Amino acid sequence: MEAIAYSVRRSPRARRPRLEIGRTGLELVVPTQMRLAEALPLVEEKRPWIERTLRRVDAAAAAIGVARLEDGGAIPYLGRELALRVELEPQRLRPRVTADDAGLHVRLARADDLRCALETWFRASARVEIGSRLDAATARAGSQYSRLTIRGQRTRWASCSQSGGMSFNWRLLLAPATILDYVVEHEVAHLEIADHSQRFWRLVAQRCPDYRERASWLRRHGTALWL
Repeated sequence: MEAIAYSVRRSPRARRPRLEIGRTGLELVVPTQMRLAEALPLVEEKRPWIERTLRRVDAAAAAIGVARLEDGGAIPYLGRELALRVELEPQRLRPRVTADDAGLHVRLARADDLRCALETWFRASARVEIGSRLDAATARAGSQYSRLTIRGQRTRWASCSQSGGMSFNWRLLLAPATILDYVVEHEVAHLEIADHSQRFWRLVAQRCPDYRERASWLRRHGTALWL
């Protein structure tokens, strides 16, 4: 039986060992005070789930394309690809990412900083792209939200708090625009109906008639939305 490749990360927030699959592959998250030997059996115990999930990740990546973070590479952005031009400038203090008709132009001191620089750009772009959609959706619905927060959660795409605070994952910009539009409408509907009752889904259907297809796309391909 082939050994499963994984990395180990210690987390002060973890109460028990868990497995996470993301951009860097399989990761075993272990509580800070736990002996590693106590957590290792979890990998073999969850082997069927790991293998199924990794196959799904590979299939999703093949379907939507994978970001190629290098000079001459490309990165998905709301259903299209942005070409990457990367220039190394050893004396540069801070990375700079600019967008133009040709794609993204990244200037930075070290190649190792590219992923971080792109994530920073995506977070700023997410505030603009999501903010404009959120303003338009709440105006159509006749509702209001209190604030917008951009995050990078591993397992959650968006949320709406009881006070009307909206939180969205910047990685939604790696999906087609229709998927982002659906998630926005989903959260705006929560401003009126907090739960996922039939009444909630009827409201979502009124505003996004093909929401089932869009939600299904996100379930199938969301695991591949990584830089």
